Amino acid sequence: MTKKSTEEPKKAKQAKKKSELDELREQIESLEQEKGEIFAKLQRVSADYANFQKRVPKQISDTTLYEKERVIKTLLPAFDNFEHMLAGVRSAESVDVLIEGIEIVYSQMLDILKSQGVEQIEALGEKFDPSLHQAMLQRSEPEKEDNIVLEEFQKGYKLNDRVIRPSRVVVNKLASEEDQQPDEGGEPQLQEEEDLQGHDTGEDERAETE
Repeated sequence: MTKKSTEEPKKAKQAKKKSELDELREQIESLEQEKGEIFAKLQRVSADYANFQKRVPKQISDTTLYEKERVIKTLLPAFDNFEHMLAGVRSAESVDVLIEGIEIVYSQMLDILKSQGVEQIEALGEKFDPSLHQAMLQRSEPEKEDNIVLEEFQKGYKLNDRVIRPSRVVVNKLASEEDQQPDEGGEPQLQEEEDLQGHDTGEDERAETE
């Protein structure tokens, strides 16, 4: 085998290795570039998040302050009317005039609450609903339906259909039929004994008269 024939496979191997090295270098350079781009993106995201953390509390504070201001502004006309009413109390011609003024302010306050999504819960004369009403007492009025609200101690309110305070009420609780029926040997028997005693007493009285 000649020297030339042995050098050719060696050169081919060297060329192949060089090609592989060049390819690896290109891959490394590509990965380095990709790493740099990802790192830059992470830095931007981190900076944006840091700014977001600083910005959000201020936005929440500003929004809360704005909402408070808006609610207070809606209340001011009712306070103005209340102040005018108080100023005219001494010069009011009658109690009816004073009551009328109070009712006007009360109605205005209810309208303001409605504008904010607040509404009163219907209770008086309604069926007792534990999700809306809080039973404080029970009373029995036979002429009215069972489980009906008889009296309202305190108004309940809902905000956007969510109960923020239940109505405090008195509920009608009628005795069941079993409770109304006397037990054997109970009151009817006592009544019968009383009648018999009354009958005997009457006979004794007639005997003494004769």
